[in-house]
Amino acid sequence: MKDEYDFSRGKRGALDPTPPGKTRITIRLDDEVLEWFRDQVDRAGGGNYQTMINDALRDHIERHSLEELLRRVVREELSRVV
Repeated sequence: MKDEYDFSRGKRGALDPTPPGKTRITIRLDDEVLEWFRDQVDRAGGGNYQTMINDALRDHIERHSLEELLRRVVREELSRVV
């Protein structure tokens, strides 16, 4: 091993570009949660656990939004009856 190396003509390696509409973040997940998603990908015969996590979060948002809409409609209807 050399004592010094010359990096003056070095170039940065290839990076995986972030597609439009996506943001690269750092997130800490419980080991058990991450392992569960990785296991699901293995059971499905392949895929991407990050995409699966994204889909699960999106599904949660959609359900939560639907639940809030239904609650509002029920409240409005009940207020008309009472």
